[in-house]
Amino acid sequence: MTYSTKLVCPIQRTIAMIADKWKVIVIANLGDRTMRFRELQRAMEGVTPKVLTRQLRDLERDGLVSRKAFAEIPPRVEYSLTPLGRSLLPILQQLHNWAVANSESLLHRQEEPASAETEPVPMQRSA
Repeated sequence: MTYSTKLVCPIQRTIAMIADKWKVIVIANLGDRTMRFRELQRAMEGVTPKVLTRQLRDLERDGLVSRKAFAEIPPRVEYSLTPLGRSLLPILQQLHNWAVANSESLLHRQEEPASAETEPVPMQRSA
């Protein structure tokens, strides 16, 4: 049993599925289009081929990314989001909007020394 299968909360499982450094960036770059490996790698400055390959395999295994290999020379492989993967796009857009709107405040807080009086705010559950 892997770590991700031990998680029982749907939110924990989802976060574990996309939490690696590059997975959200892969999903956002693919968006509604199809991309070849090198094209995707160029769009994601700093990712190594080995890491990108691993991230794509994980996302494919989890049903978020589709891989289509063509039997031609040279070999061609294209990646796109599945309907399940595309369903994450509005959520990621909301996260992006929140990050942009709050980036100054977040950066300011990171620069301040930690206060002993600061307590985490509990997450509110929607009904």
